[in-house]
Amino acid sequence: MDTSSVSMALSGSTTSTHTPNSTGGGSWEISDKAKLCRFLCYGSEGALYSTRENGHIRVEKTGALQSMLQEKQGAEVLEEIKRFAQDGQAVRLEPSIFALALCSQNPDVNTKQAAFKALKDVCREPAHLFSFIKYKKELKEHMKCGIWGRALRRALSDWYNEQDAMSLAAAVTKCKQREGWSHQDLLRLSHTKPARDAIALISKYVTKGWKEVQVAHENKENAEEVIRVLSYLEVVEKVKHSRDETEVVTLIEEHKLEREQLLTEHLKFKQVWSALLKEMPLHSVVKMLGRLTSGKVLEPGSSETQFLCDRIQSETALKQAKIHPFSILLATENYKKGHGYQGKPKWEADRNILKAMDSAFYKSFMNVEPVGKCFVVAVDMSGSPSSIVPGTSISTAAAAAAIAMIFARTEADTHVLVYSEEAMVPFSISADMTLKEATDELVKFQSESRDCTVPIQWATENRKAVDVFVTLSNNPLWTLTASLVESLKKHRETSGANSKLVMCNLTNIGIAIPDTEDRGLLTISGFDLGAFSVIRNLAQDLI
Repeated sequence: MDTSSVSMALSGSTTSTHTPNSTGGGSWEISDKAKLCRFLCYGSEGALYSTRENGHIRVEKTGALQSMLQEKQGAEVLEEIKRFAQDGQAVRLEPSIFALALCSQNPDVNTKQAAFKALKDVCREPAHLFSFIKYKKELKEHMKCGIWGRALRRALSDWYNEQDAMSLAAAVTKCKQREGWSHQDLLRLSHTKPARDAIALISKYVTKGWKEVQVAHENKENAEEVIRVLSYLEVVEKVKHSRDETEVVTLIEEHKLEREQLLTEHLKFKQVWSALLKEMPLHSVVKMLGRLTSGKVLEPGSSETQFLCDRIQSETALKQAKIHPFSILLATENYKKGHGYQGKPKWEADRNILKAMDSAFYKSFMNVEPVGKCFVVAVDMSGSPSSIVPGTSISTAAAAAAIAMIFARTEADTHVLVYSEEAMVPFSISADMTLKEATDELVKFQSESRDCTVPIQWATENRKAVDVFVTLSNNPLWTLTASLVESLKKHRETSGANSKLVMCNLTNIGIAIPDTEDRGLLTISGFDLGAFSVIRNLAQDLI
Protein backbone atom coordinates (compact mmCIF):
# COMPACT_ATOMS: atom_id res chain seq x y z
CA MET A 1 0.00 0.00 0.00
CA ASP A 2 1.54 3.37 -0.96
CA THR A 3 1.96 6.39 1.31
CA SER A 4 -0.83 8.38 -0.32
CA SER A 5 -3.41 5.64 0.28
CA VAL A 6 -2.31 5.32 3.90
CA SER A 7 -2.68 9.09 4.28
CA MET A 8 -6.17 9.05 2.79
CA ALA A 9 -7.24 6.19 5.01
CA LEU A 10 -5.99 8.06 8.03
CA SER A 11 -7.45 11.43 7.21
CA GLY A 12 -11.10 10.62 6.75
CA SER A 13 -13.34 13.14 5.05
CA THR A 14 -13.70 15.94 7.57
CA THR A 15 -11.48 18.37 9.42
CA SER A 16 -11.80 18.36 13.20
CA THR A 17 -12.76 21.40 15.24
CA HIS A 18 -12.78 19.60 18.58
CA THR A 19 -10.32 20.56 21.29
CA PRO A 20 -7.88 17.99 22.76
CA ASN A 21 -9.85 17.75 25.99
CA SER A 22 -13.25 17.25 24.38
CA THR A 23 -15.19 14.19 25.44
CA GLY A 24 -17.60 11.97 23.63
CA GLY A 25 -16.23 11.48 20.11
CA GLY A 26 -14.83 13.16 17.07
CA SER A 27 -11.27 13.99 16.14
CA TRP A 28 -9.10 16.27 18.21
CA GLU A 29 -7.45 19.33 16.80
CA ILE A 30 -3.66 19.37 17.23
CA SER A 31 -2.97 22.71 18.92
CA ASP A 32 0.37 24.49 19.16
CA LYS A 33 0.48 23.50 22.82
CA ALA A 34 0.07 19.82 21.90
CA LYS A 35 2.91 20.14 19.38
CA LEU A 36 5.05 21.88 22.01
CA CYS A 37 4.45 19.05 24.47
CA ARG A 38 5.36 16.46 21.84
CA PHE A 39 8.61 18.35 21.21
CA LEU A 40 9.41 18.51 24.94
CA CYS A 41 8.62 14.81 25.30
CA TYR A 42 10.55 13.33 22.37
CA GLY A 43 12.09 16.14 20.33
CA SER A 44 9.58 16.33 17.45
CA GLU A 45 6.32 18.21 16.95
CA GLY A 46 5.08 15.46 14.63
CA ALA A 47 3.16 12.27 15.36
CA LEU A 48 6.19 9.98 15.02
CA TYR A 49 8.51 8.93 17.84
CA SER A 50 11.56 7.17 16.44
CA THR A 51 14.00 5.45 18.77
CA ARG A 52 16.77 6.38 16.33
CA GLU A 53 15.91 10.07 16.38
CA ASN A 54 18.55 11.32 18.80
CA GLY A 55 20.11 13.79 16.40
CA HIS A 56 20.93 17.43 16.83
CA ILE A 57 18.02 19.72 17.75
CA ARG A 58 17.51 22.60 15.36
CA VAL A 59 15.41 25.73 15.66
CA GLU A 60 13.54 24.71 12.50
CA LYS A 61 11.89 21.92 14.53
CA THR A 62 10.25 24.37 16.94
CA GLY A 63 7.52 26.01 14.86
CA ALA A 64 4.79 25.65 17.50
CA LEU A 65 7.10 26.85 20.27
CA GLN A 66 8.04 29.95 18.29
CA SER A 67 4.40 30.58 17.41
CA MET A 68 3.40 30.50 21.09
CA LEU A 69 6.22 32.88 21.99
CA GLN A 70 5.12 35.27 19.25
CA GLU A 71 1.60 35.14 20.70
CA LYS A 72 3.00 36.22 24.10
CA GLN A 73 2.39 32.79 25.66
CA GLY A 74 5.86 32.60 27.19
CA ALA A 75 4.58 31.89 30.71
CA GLU A 76 2.58 28.88 29.49
CA VAL A 77 5.55 27.60 27.47
CA LEU A 78 7.86 27.81 30.48
CA GLU A 79 5.38 25.99 32.72
CA GLU A 80 5.37 23.08 30.25
CA ILE A 81 9.18 23.12 30.01
CA LYS A 82 9.52 22.90 33.79
CA ARG A 83 6.86 20.19 34.05
CA PHE A 84 8.50 17.92 31.49
CA ALA A 85 11.97 18.55 32.94
CA GLN A 86 11.03 17.95 36.57
CA ASP A 87 8.43 15.18 36.45
CA GLY A 88 10.49 12.67 34.46
CA GLN A 89 7.88 12.69 31.67
CA ALA A 90 10.34 13.43 28.87
CA VAL A 91 12.16 10.73 26.90
CA ARG A 92 15.24 12.92 27.12
CA LEU A 93 15.93 16.35 28.59
CA GLU A 94 17.69 17.98 25.62
CA PRO A 95 14.49 19.35 23.97
CA SER A 96 13.48 21.06 27.23
CA ILE A 97 16.94 22.62 27.58
CA PHE A 98 16.84 23.81 23.97
CA ALA A 99 13.35 25.28 24.48
CA LEU A 100 14.54 27.07 27.65
CA ALA A 101 17.50 28.54 25.72
CA LEU A 102 15.12 29.74 23.00
CA CYS A 103 12.86 31.38 25.59
CA SER A 104 15.87 33.12 27.14
CA GLN A 105 16.61 34.75 23.76
CA ASN A 106 13.04 36.02 23.34
CA PRO A 107 12.55 39.78 22.97
CA ASP A 108 9.73 39.75 25.51
CA VAL A 109 11.30 40.84 28.80
CA ASN A 110 8.95 38.82 31.03
CA THR A 111 9.58 35.61 29.07
CA LYS A 112 13.33 36.16 29.12
CA GLN A 113 13.40 36.84 32.88
CA ALA A 114 11.20 33.83 33.63
CA ALA A 115 13.42 31.59 31.48
CA PHE A 116 16.55 32.55 33.38
CA LYS A 117 14.71 32.11 36.67
CA ALA A 118 13.79 28.55 35.60
CA LEU A 119 17.42 27.66 34.76
CA LYS A 120 18.13 25.95 38.08
CA ASP A 121 14.86 23.98 37.88
CA VAL A 122 15.51 22.63 34.38
CA CYS A 123 19.32 22.34 34.39
CA ARG A 124 19.93 20.54 37.66
CA GLU A 125 23.28 19.02 36.71
CA PRO A 126 26.46 20.49 35.15
CA ALA A 127 25.92 18.51 31.93
CA HIS A 128 22.52 20.19 31.54
CA LEU A 129 24.06 23.60 32.19
CA PHE A 130 26.73 23.07 29.54
CA SER A 131 24.04 22.02 27.04
CA PHE A 132 22.09 25.18 27.80
CA ILE A 133 25.13 27.37 27.04
CA LYS A 134 25.84 25.36 23.87
CA TYR A 135 22.31 26.02 22.62
CA LYS A 136 22.54 29.68 23.61
CA LYS A 137 25.64 30.03 21.44
CA GLU A 138 23.99 28.25 18.50
CA LEU A 139 20.90 30.44 18.76
CA LYS A 140 23.10 33.51 18.89
CA GLU A 141 24.49 32.59 15.48
CA HIS A 142 20.97 31.89 14.15
CA MET A 143 19.30 34.97 15.63
CA LYS A 144 22.22 37.40 15.45
CA CYS A 145 22.03 38.34 19.12
CA GLY A 146 24.50 38.12 22.00
CA ILE A 147 24.37 35.73 24.93
CA TRP A 148 26.69 37.09 27.62
CA GLY A 149 24.38 39.77 28.91
CA ARG A 150 23.68 40.69 32.51
CA ALA A 151 20.69 38.35 32.77
CA LEU A 152 22.68 35.24 31.79
CA ARG A 153 25.58 36.20 34.06
CA ARG A 154 23.20 36.62 36.98
CA ALA A 155 21.44 33.31 36.24
CA LEU A 156 24.73 31.40 36.13
CA SER A 157 25.91 33.07 39.34
CA ASP A 158 22.68 32.06 41.04
CA TRP A 159 23.05 28.49 39.72
CA TYR A 160 26.41 28.11 41.45
CA ASN A 161 25.62 30.13 44.56
CA GLU A 162 22.38 28.33 45.37
CA GLN A 163 23.94 24.86 45.30
CA ASP A 164 24.73 22.89 48.43
CA ALA A 165 28.50 23.27 48.80
CA MET A 166 29.32 19.56 49.12
CA SER A 167 27.03 18.68 46.22
CA LEU A 168 28.68 21.35 44.08
CA ALA A 169 32.17 20.11 45.01
CA ALA A 170 31.19 16.61 43.87
CA ALA A 171 29.52 17.93 40.70
CA VAL A 172 32.46 20.04 39.48
CA THR A 173 34.91 17.17 40.05
CA LYS A 174 32.72 14.57 38.28
CA CYS A 175 31.62 16.61 35.25
CA LYS A 176 34.36 19.15 34.57
CA GLN A 177 33.51 20.01 30.99
CA ARG A 178 31.17 19.10 28.16
CA GLU A 179 29.91 20.49 24.85
CA GLY A 180 33.06 22.61 24.54
CA TRP A 181 32.42 24.43 27.83
CA SER A 182 33.91 24.01 31.31
CA HIS A 183 33.09 25.31 34.79
CA GLN A 184 36.15 27.51 34.49
CA ASP A 185 34.65 29.13 31.37
CA LEU A 186 31.24 29.70 32.97
CA LEU A 187 32.59 31.11 36.24
CA ARG A 188 34.95 33.43 34.38
CA LEU A 189 32.47 34.68 31.79
CA SER A 190 29.63 35.14 34.30
CA HIS A 191 31.87 37.08 36.72
CA THR A 192 30.34 35.03 39.52
CA LYS A 193 30.72 36.58 42.96
CA PRO A 194 30.51 33.71 45.47
CA ALA A 195 27.78 34.20 48.05
CA ARG A 196 29.61 32.35 50.83
CA ASP A 197 33.07 31.09 51.70
CA ALA A 198 32.54 27.45 50.68
CA ILE A 199 31.38 28.48 47.19
CA ALA A 200 34.32 30.87 46.95
CA LEU A 201 36.63 27.97 47.75
CA ILE A 202 35.12 25.80 44.99
CA SER A 203 35.27 28.71 42.53
CA LYS A 204 38.95 29.25 43.29
CA TYR A 205 39.62 25.51 42.94
CA VAL A 206 37.98 25.45 39.51
CA THR A 207 39.56 28.64 38.18
CA LYS A 208 42.96 28.70 39.93
CA GLY A 209 43.67 25.12 40.95
CA TRP A 210 44.35 23.18 44.15
CA LYS A 211 47.65 24.86 45.01
CA GLU A 212 46.02 28.29 45.09
CA VAL A 213 43.32 26.92 47.39
CA GLN A 214 45.93 25.48 49.74
CA VAL A 215 47.78 28.79 49.94
CA ALA A 216 44.56 30.77 50.52
CA HIS A 217 43.37 28.54 53.37
CA GLU A 218 46.67 27.65 54.97
CA ASN A 219 46.95 28.63 58.64
CA LYS A 220 43.46 30.13 58.47
CA GLU A 221 40.52 29.55 60.80
CA ASN A 222 37.86 28.15 58.47
CA ALA A 223 34.14 27.62 58.96
CA GLU A 224 32.86 24.04 59.32
CA GLU A 225 31.36 24.00 55.80
CA VAL A 226 34.66 25.20 54.34
CA ILE A 227 36.58 22.52 56.24
CA ARG A 228 34.31 19.79 54.84
CA VAL A 229 34.76 21.03 51.28
CA LEU A 230 38.52 21.39 51.75
CA SER A 231 38.78 17.83 53.04
CA TYR A 232 36.74 16.48 50.14
CA LEU A 233 38.76 18.31 47.48
CA GLU A 234 41.97 17.13 49.14
CA VAL A 235 40.77 13.53 48.72
CA VAL A 236 39.90 14.15 45.05
CA GLU A 237 43.38 15.60 44.46
CA LYS A 238 45.02 12.76 46.34
CA VAL A 239 43.32 10.08 44.22
CA LYS A 240 44.22 11.99 41.04
CA HIS A 241 47.91 11.70 41.85
CA SER A 242 47.91 8.21 43.34
CA ARG A 243 49.24 5.21 41.44
CA ASP A 244 48.78 2.84 44.38
CA GLU A 245 45.84 0.46 43.88
CA THR A 246 45.30 -0.11 47.60
CA GLU A 247 45.27 3.61 48.36
CA VAL A 248 42.82 4.33 45.52
CA VAL A 249 40.49 1.58 46.76
CA THR A 250 40.63 2.95 50.32
CA LEU A 251 39.81 6.48 49.17
CA ILE A 252 36.88 5.22 47.06
CA GLU A 253 35.40 3.23 49.94
CA GLU A 254 35.92 5.89 52.62
CA HIS A 255 34.73 8.88 50.62
CA LYS A 256 32.32 7.29 48.12
CA LEU A 257 34.24 8.55 45.11
CA GLU A 258 32.78 7.77 41.70
CA ARG A 259 34.23 6.53 38.43
CA GLU A 260 34.29 10.00 36.85
CA GLN A 261 36.67 11.24 39.56
CA LEU A 262 39.32 8.61 38.82
CA LEU A 263 42.09 8.40 36.26
CA THR A 264 41.74 6.09 33.26
CA GLU A 265 44.64 3.97 34.52
CA HIS A 266 42.84 3.40 37.85
CA LEU A 267 40.11 1.57 35.92
CA LYS A 268 42.60 -1.08 34.88
CA PHE A 269 42.65 -2.39 38.45
CA LYS A 270 40.16 -5.12 39.33
CA GLN A 271 39.91 -4.07 42.98
CA VAL A 272 39.10 -0.50 42.00
CA TRP A 273 36.05 -1.75 40.09
CA SER A 274 35.11 -3.95 43.05
CA ALA A 275 35.14 -0.87 45.29
CA LEU A 276 33.14 1.22 42.82
CA LEU A 277 30.57 -1.56 42.47
CA LYS A 278 29.43 -1.18 46.09
CA GLU A 279 27.95 2.30 45.57
CA MET A 280 27.45 2.39 41.79
CA PRO A 281 23.86 3.24 40.80
CA LEU A 282 21.92 0.11 39.85
CA HIS A 283 21.07 1.54 36.41
CA SER A 284 24.79 1.78 35.67
CA VAL A 285 25.55 -1.64 37.09
CA VAL A 286 23.13 -3.56 34.86
CA LYS A 287 24.41 -1.74 31.76
CA MET A 288 28.02 -2.62 32.60
CA LEU A 289 27.61 -6.33 33.35
CA GLY A 290 29.50 -7.32 30.20
CA ARG A 291 32.45 -5.05 30.88
CA LEU A 292 32.64 -6.16 34.52
CA THR A 293 32.57 -9.83 33.50
CA SER A 294 35.09 -9.29 30.71
CA GLY A 295 37.46 -7.53 33.14
CA LYS A 296 37.23 -10.44 35.60
CA VAL A 297 35.66 -8.18 38.24
CA LEU A 298 32.71 -10.57 38.20
CA GLU A 299 33.84 -14.20 38.18
CA PRO A 300 31.78 -17.35 38.81
CA GLY A 301 31.39 -17.96 42.55
CA SER A 302 33.27 -14.82 43.62
CA SER A 303 32.15 -12.63 46.53
CA GLU A 304 31.70 -9.70 44.10
CA THR A 305 29.37 -11.75 41.93
CA GLN A 306 27.35 -12.88 44.94
CA PHE A 307 27.12 -9.29 46.22
CA LEU A 308 25.95 -8.13 42.81
CA CYS A 309 23.35 -10.90 42.47
CA ASP A 310 21.95 -10.12 45.92
CA ARG A 311 21.75 -6.42 45.10
CA ILE A 312 20.12 -6.92 41.69
CA GLN A 313 17.41 -9.08 43.27
CA SER A 314 16.85 -6.83 46.28
CA GLU A 315 13.36 -5.35 46.18
CA THR A 316 14.64 -2.44 48.29
CA ALA A 317 17.45 -1.68 45.82
CA LEU A 318 15.15 -2.05 42.82
CA LYS A 319 12.55 0.23 44.35
CA GLN A 320 15.13 2.83 45.34
CA ALA A 321 16.59 2.84 41.81
CA LYS A 322 13.07 2.99 40.29
CA ILE A 323 14.36 0.74 37.54
CA HIS A 324 11.86 -0.28 34.86
CA PRO A 325 11.43 -3.98 33.92
CA PHE A 326 12.11 -3.15 30.26
CA SER A 327 15.49 -1.69 31.27
CA ILE A 328 16.31 -4.95 33.05
CA LEU A 329 15.26 -6.95 29.99
CA LEU A 330 17.34 -4.89 27.55
CA ALA A 331 20.41 -5.19 29.81
CA THR A 332 19.86 -8.94 30.18
CA GLU A 333 19.70 -9.54 26.45
CA ASN A 334 22.81 -7.44 25.88
CA TYR A 335 24.62 -9.46 28.53
CA LYS A 336 23.47 -12.78 27.05
CA LYS A 337 24.97 -11.75 23.71
CA GLY A 338 28.48 -12.21 25.13
CA HIS A 339 30.16 -9.30 23.36
CA GLY A 340 30.04 -5.55 22.99
CA TYR A 341 29.85 -3.27 19.98
CA GLN A 342 31.64 -4.71 16.93
CA GLY A 343 32.46 -7.84 18.91
CA LYS A 344 34.57 -6.25 21.66
CA PRO A 345 34.95 -6.85 24.49
CA LYS A 346 33.94 -10.49 24.80
CA TRP A 347 32.68 -12.34 27.86
CA GLU A 348 30.88 -15.49 28.92
CA ALA A 349 27.61 -14.66 30.64
CA ASP A 350 27.50 -15.89 34.23
CA ARG A 351 24.61 -18.24 34.95
CA ASN A 352 23.93 -16.81 38.43
CA ILE A 353 23.88 -13.24 37.14
CA LEU A 354 21.38 -14.21 34.45
CA LYS A 355 19.23 -15.88 37.09
CA ALA A 356 19.37 -12.74 39.25
CA MET A 357 18.45 -10.52 36.30
CA ASP A 358 15.50 -12.76 35.49
CA SER A 359 14.28 -12.43 39.07
CA ALA A 360 14.80 -8.66 38.97
CA PHE A 361 12.73 -8.39 35.78
CA TYR A 362 9.59 -9.67 37.49
CA LYS A 363 10.23 -7.87 40.79
CA SER A 364 10.71 -4.52 39.05
CA PHE A 365 7.08 -4.53 37.84
CA MET A 366 6.35 -2.84 41.17
CA ASN A 367 8.17 0.26 39.85
CA VAL A 368 5.67 0.78 37.00
CA GLU A 369 3.10 3.27 38.24
CA PRO A 370 -0.29 2.50 36.68
CA VAL A 371 -2.01 5.16 34.60
CA GLY A 372 -5.43 3.81 35.47
CA LYS A 373 -6.78 3.70 31.92
CA CYS A 374 -8.30 0.95 29.80
CA PHE A 375 -5.71 -0.44 27.35
CA VAL A 376 -5.98 -2.80 24.40
CA VAL A 377 -2.61 -4.22 23.35
CA ALA A 378 -2.89 -5.92 19.95
CA VAL A 379 0.08 -8.04 18.82
CA ASP A 380 0.92 -9.01 15.24
CA MET A 381 3.75 -11.55 14.78
CA SER A 382 3.45 -12.04 11.02
CA GLY A 383 7.06 -10.98 10.50
CA SER A 384 10.14 -12.96 11.49
CA PRO A 385 9.95 -13.74 15.23
CA SER A 386 13.76 -13.74 15.41
CA SER A 387 14.09 -10.25 13.94
CA ILE A 388 15.76 -7.83 16.33
CA VAL A 389 14.43 -4.53 17.67
CA PRO A 390 16.94 -1.98 16.26
CA GLY A 391 19.45 -0.67 18.77
CA THR A 392 18.90 -3.62 21.13
CA SER A 393 19.71 -7.32 21.42
CA ILE A 394 16.11 -8.41 21.98
CA SER A 395 13.95 -10.20 19.41
CA THR A 396 10.76 -8.52 18.27
CA ALA A 397 8.79 -11.51 19.58
CA ALA A 398 10.29 -11.25 23.09
CA ALA A 399 9.87 -7.47 23.04
CA ALA A 400 6.17 -7.76 22.11
CA ALA A 401 5.61 -10.36 24.84
CA ALA A 402 7.38 -8.19 27.41
CA ILE A 403 5.46 -5.03 26.45
CA ALA A 404 2.14 -6.90 26.62
CA MET A 405 3.11 -8.46 29.95
CA ILE A 406 4.10 -5.10 31.47
CA PHE A 407 0.74 -3.57 30.54
CA ALA A 408 -1.22 -6.65 31.64
CA ARG A 409 0.45 -6.81 35.05
CA THR A 410 0.50 -3.09 35.86
CA GLU A 411 -2.76 -1.80 34.37
CA ALA A 412 -5.81 -3.51 35.88
CA ASP A 413 -8.01 -2.88 32.82
CA THR A 414 -5.88 -4.31 30.00
CA HIS A 415 -6.97 -6.57 27.16
CA VAL A 416 -4.21 -8.32 25.21
CA LEU A 417 -5.24 -9.44 21.72
CA VAL A 418 -3.38 -11.36 19.03
CA TYR A 419 -3.93 -11.23 15.27
CA SER A 420 -4.88 -14.72 14.08
CA GLU A 421 -6.01 -16.08 10.72
CA GLU A 422 -9.69 -15.47 11.33
CA ALA A 423 -10.06 -12.76 13.96
CA MET A 424 -8.56 -10.96 16.94
CA VAL A 425 -7.98 -13.55 19.68
CA PRO A 426 -7.80 -12.65 23.40
CA PHE A 427 -4.42 -13.63 24.81
CA SER A 428 -4.25 -14.42 28.51
CA ILE A 429 -1.12 -13.55 30.48
CA SER A 430 -1.45 -15.28 33.82
CA ALA A 431 0.26 -14.09 37.00
CA ASP A 432 2.73 -16.98 36.95
CA MET A 433 3.49 -16.97 33.21
CA THR A 434 7.15 -16.41 32.37
CA LEU A 435 8.34 -14.17 29.58
CA LYS A 436 9.63 -17.20 27.65
CA GLU A 437 6.25 -18.92 27.91
CA ALA A 438 4.45 -15.78 26.72
CA THR A 439 6.87 -15.38 23.81
CA ASP A 440 6.52 -19.03 22.77
CA GLU A 441 2.73 -18.74 22.79
CA LEU A 442 2.68 -15.49 20.83
CA VAL A 443 4.74 -16.77 17.90
CA LYS A 444 2.25 -19.59 17.36
CA PHE A 445 -0.24 -17.04 16.01
CA GLN A 446 0.10 -16.10 12.35
CA SER A 447 -2.10 -13.85 10.27
CA GLU A 448 -2.08 -12.14 6.91
CA SER A 449 -4.09 -9.25 8.35
CA ARG A 450 -2.18 -6.31 9.80
CA ASP A 451 -5.08 -3.90 9.81
CA CYS A 452 -4.78 -1.44 12.71
CA THR A 453 -8.51 -0.73 12.67
CA VAL A 454 -9.39 -4.34 13.63
CA PRO A 455 -8.65 -3.94 17.39
CA ILE A 456 -10.84 -0.82 17.39
CA GLN A 457 -13.65 -2.75 15.70
CA TRP A 458 -13.22 -5.55 18.27
CA ALA A 459 -13.58 -3.10 21.15
CA THR A 460 -16.61 -1.43 19.60
CA GLU A 461 -18.33 -4.76 18.91
CA ASN A 462 -17.55 -6.02 22.43
CA ARG A 463 -18.64 -2.75 24.04
CA LYS A 464 -15.28 -2.02 25.63
CA ALA A 465 -14.66 1.66 26.38
CA VAL A 466 -10.97 1.70 25.52
CA ASP A 467 -8.79 4.69 26.32
CA VAL A 468 -5.64 3.60 24.49
CA PHE A 469 -5.09 1.08 21.69
CA VAL A 470 -1.48 -0.09 21.33
CA THR A 471 -0.63 -2.15 18.26
CA LEU A 472 2.68 -4.03 18.16
CA SER A 473 3.97 -5.46 14.89
CA ASN A 474 7.22 -6.92 13.60
CA ASN A 475 6.02 -6.64 10.00
CA PRO A 476 6.81 -3.34 8.26
CA LEU A 477 3.75 -3.47 5.99
CA TRP A 478 0.54 -1.99 7.42
CA THR A 479 -2.86 -2.53 5.84
CA LEU A 480 -5.93 -0.40 6.40
CA THR A 481 -9.46 -1.37 5.36
CA ALA A 482 -10.97 1.79 6.84
CA SER A 483 -9.92 5.20 8.05
CA LEU A 484 -8.16 5.09 11.40
CA VAL A 485 -9.58 8.49 12.27
CA GLU A 486 -13.11 7.39 11.39
CA SER A 487 -12.69 4.12 13.33
CA LEU A 488 -11.50 6.02 16.40
CA LYS A 489 -14.29 8.56 15.97
CA LYS A 490 -16.91 5.80 15.88
CA HIS A 491 -15.49 4.16 18.99
CA ARG A 492 -15.38 7.50 20.82
CA GLU A 493 -18.99 8.17 19.93
CA THR A 494 -20.30 4.74 20.93
CA SER A 495 -18.17 4.29 24.10
CA GLY A 496 -17.83 7.84 25.38
CA ALA A 497 -14.09 7.27 25.84
CA ASN A 498 -11.37 9.66 24.66
CA SER A 499 -9.77 6.86 22.68
CA LYS A 500 -6.25 7.07 21.25
CA LEU A 501 -4.13 4.78 19.09
CA VAL A 502 -0.37 4.12 19.21
CA MET A 503 1.01 2.10 16.28
CA CYS A 504 4.35 0.50 17.19
CA ASN A 505 6.52 -0.82 14.37
CA LEU A 506 9.11 -2.85 16.27
CA THR A 507 11.36 -3.25 13.24
CA ASN A 508 11.87 0.50 12.78
CA ILE A 509 11.43 0.17 9.01
CA GLY A 510 8.56 0.44 6.56
CA ILE A 511 5.93 3.14 6.07
CA ALA A 512 5.70 5.80 8.77
CA ILE A 513 2.14 6.92 9.33
CA PRO A 514 1.99 10.57 8.25
CA ASP A 515 0.81 13.35 10.56
CA THR A 516 -2.97 13.65 10.81
CA GLU A 517 -5.40 16.20 12.20
CA ASP A 518 -6.17 13.85 15.10
CA ARG A 519 -4.13 14.36 18.24
CA GLY A 520 -4.98 10.85 19.42
CA LEU A 521 -2.85 9.09 16.77
CA LEU A 522 0.86 8.42 17.22
CA THR A 523 3.42 6.11 15.60
CA ILE A 524 6.42 4.59 17.37
CA SER A 525 9.26 3.36 15.17
CA GLY A 526 11.34 0.77 17.01
CA PHE A 527 10.86 0.40 20.75
CA ASP A 528 12.83 1.44 23.83
CA LEU A 529 12.22 2.57 27.37
CA GLY A 530 11.27 6.02 26.09
CA ALA A 531 8.36 4.49 24.15
CA PHE A 532 6.66 3.68 27.47
CA SER A 533 6.93 7.37 28.44
CA VAL A 534 5.40 8.41 25.11
CA ILE A 535 2.45 6.01 25.54
CA ARG A 536 1.98 7.06 29.16
CA ASN A 537 1.98 10.77 28.28
CA LEU A 538 -0.53 10.24 25.46
CA ALA A 539 -2.80 8.23 27.76
CA GLN A 540 -2.77 11.08 30.29
CA ASP A 541 -3.43 13.76 27.65
CA LEU A 542 -0.01 15.30 28.26
CA ILE A 543 1.09 15.25 24.60
